This record gives sequence, structure tokens and C-alpha cells, in this order.
Amino acid sequence: MQPLDEAVTTARLLSVAVDACKSAGGLLLDYARSGFQIEHKNAIDLVTDADHAAEQCILDYIRAHFPTHSTLAEERGHDAPPASRYQWIIDPLDGTTNFAHRFPVYAVSIGVEWNGQGVVGVVYDPTRDELFTAEAGHGAHLNGQPIRVSSTTQLDGALMVTGFAYDIRETVNNNLNHFARFALKSQGVRRTGSAALDLCYVAAGRFDGFWEVKLSPWDMAAGVVILRAAGGRVTDLRGHEHSTFQPELVASNARIHDEMLSVIRESLSS
Repeated sequence: MQPLDEAVTTARLLSVAVDACKSAGGLLLDYARSGFQIEHKNAIDLVTDADHAAEQCILDYIRAHFPTHSTLAEERGHDAPPASRYQWIIDPLDGTTNFAHRFPVYAVSIGVEWNGQGVVGVVYDPTRDELFTAEAGHGAHLNGQPIRVSSTTQLDGALMVTGFAYDIRETVNNNLNHFARFALKSQGVRRTGSAALDLCYVAAGRFDGFWEVKLSPWDMAAGVVILRAAGGRVTDLRGHEHSTFQPELVASNARIHDEMLSVIRESLSS
């Protein structure tokens, strides 16, 4: 890919994102071993001091290399220097509830957008030392090896994954209707607790499809770049173009995407 701006290439962005993810991942493992403090945003939405420390680690690293770039981080929010065409979208700990319960399924996620388009995605699972990476137009990789979506062609032979929002107790838009339909029409449905890893697992062919109804940009930014680079398809629930800043998505190996949309359409119309 040609330089996005002078002296900036996707390869350089990727290198910084990888180093930041790995540094934050190591920090999370240190907290997991030594202990951490938990705060409650609400009854079931948690944050730990490990989240804050990992996020600060990432922000410091990005600012040291790209001080004029904007950042959007889960805990710190938006920092937008004037006229920046780059935005780093950061989830320092995707899967905080898992982490807090010492369930080893969580990740660090960093996506980079240029003029609103995702160009780099990095998701690092420190417990398995699995690093998912992608540059738009250059394919997706797991620990340096190319990955591709699965070849599953029918929903009834597909392994699906989904998640549930923190306001599941307060809203009717809680995904339970979609979950029930997919449970009856697919080979199986899983729930890992990390949307970033869910997207990467679809990219790697471990899952065939993923959907969710309430996500934040930092949940999706990196994983969507990785999935698309691996040959996957991403839309909203109605099959329209997906945006990182809309809170829903359907992601798949492309082969079962229309069937997934059909199942969701049944739920939306009932």
C-alpha cells in the first residue's frame, strides 16, 4: 500500500500497534498473577485497574510514535488533535468480566483508521500468545502465518458465536431472540465474552459467523479489519454497509452471510 501520509505506511502503523498490544498484554498477565482491583460501572459492567494500566501503556506508546494522531479508548474516551486523519481505536482489555473472574479469554485490541477507513487491525490474546494482525489489502495473519475464513456453506453446519450487552436486564433489544433462532438453525452457538476474539476466530475459520446487537467502536475496529482481510463479510443486521460507529454487526465467512441475515430478519419482523 502507498504511504497514507508522508512517512507513514500501514507497515509502520502495524508495527507500533503490535508492540503496544504486546506490552499491554504482558501487563495484563502481570496483573492476573499479582492481583487487581475491581470497580462496578453498573450491576454487571466491570472495570479493573488492569484496564486502566493497560490503556495508559498503549496511549503512551502511540503518543511517543505518533503524537499528532487522535485516539479513542474505552476508558479515556476521545483525544482528537486538530486535523488528524488518523484515529487509533483502543480496547485495552476486551473481556474484562472474564479477566475479573480469572477466565482466560480476553484480549488487547487496537484498530487504526485513516480518513474513517480501517487500515490496520491488531488483536493480542496474551494467555495463548496469539497475535492476530492485518493490513488492509495485505491479508490477515495469526502469529505471522496467513489465515482465511472457513469454507462452511450452510448455516446448519456452522458454528456460531455471539455476545450480550451489559444492559441485557433492562432492554428488550438484548439479543436473546436472535440467539434462540440461531441455536435452532445452526450446528451450535458459543459465547466467549470477547467480541474482538470472536471476530478474529471467524477470520481464522474457528467460527463461521458472529453477530451482536450492542457493541462499541473499540470492540470491533481491529477485528473487522482482520476479518475482511481474511476474506470475511461484515454488514449491519439488515445487510447494509457496516460502520464501526454503529452498535451492531453481522460477520461471517461470506458463504453463510445471507442465511444469517435471513434468521435475523425473522426476529426483527416478529
